[in-house]
Amino acid sequence: MLKPLFVVIGSEIVTTTKSLTHCYFEGKDIVVLGVEKKSVAKLQEERTVRKICTLDDHVCMAFAGLTADARIVINRARVECQSHRLTVEDPVTVEYITRHIATLKQRYTQSNGRRPFGISALIVGFDCDGTPRLYQTDPSGTYHAWKANAIGRSAKTVREFLEKNYTDEAIATDNESIKLAIKALLEVVQSGGKNIELAVIRRNQPLKVRSKEIETLVTEIEKEKEDEAEKKKQKKST
Repeated sequence: MLKPLFVVIGSEIVTTTKSLTHCYFEGKDIVVLGVEKKSVAKLQEERTVRKICTLDDHVCMAFAGLTADARIVINRARVECQSHRLTVEDPVTVEYITRHIATLKQRYTQSNGRRPFGISALIVGFDCDGTPRLYQTDPSGTYHAWKANAIGRSAKTVREFLEKNYTDEAIATDNESIKLAIKALLEVVQSGGKNIELAVIRRNQPLKVRSKEIETLVTEIEKEKEDEAEKKKQKKST
């Protein structure tokens, strides 16, 4: 006997919240994607375990949940991006491909013999006018636009951090934007920079994964925290 629809969707949302934490937000001229990396087996190729992928030259998607389900969604979205270019002779807008993904997910909530996709996805990129966009889709097929957001296991903690710290000053430069993403993930990541993966997308530039500089930035952040703690101690003593 089939479960009631709302129960099925609810169970898939639980699946996504057990996944690793991802945070994303818009900077001035960039979109930063931060991911808590999954531990891999000693002999496993780390490059084959990715939670961030490109849909088109200007659009990326990251997901929390079932990787096999995400693979289907990613492939369908890539085909739609290519079809749109051939038909309209223009790249898709970020909202257009988000709506396509959300519609696909919603169809799977009302079809016999199918279950909802067990993923939450964040779709980020730039529109033709250079405006950065960030959307989230849920297993139920809903989607919303955000300036900053997080999905996965500890999304609430990271989102609360971003609500307090996401300001114009915090994203004034590319470097400050990247540091904000690392700070947000350090709220929940246990092993420091070793388990953090960063990707940056700029207008008219391909997605770049930043890994070499993460440890350096983590060291800078820890030093800033120590300096702030020292200043607070001095104020209390006076």
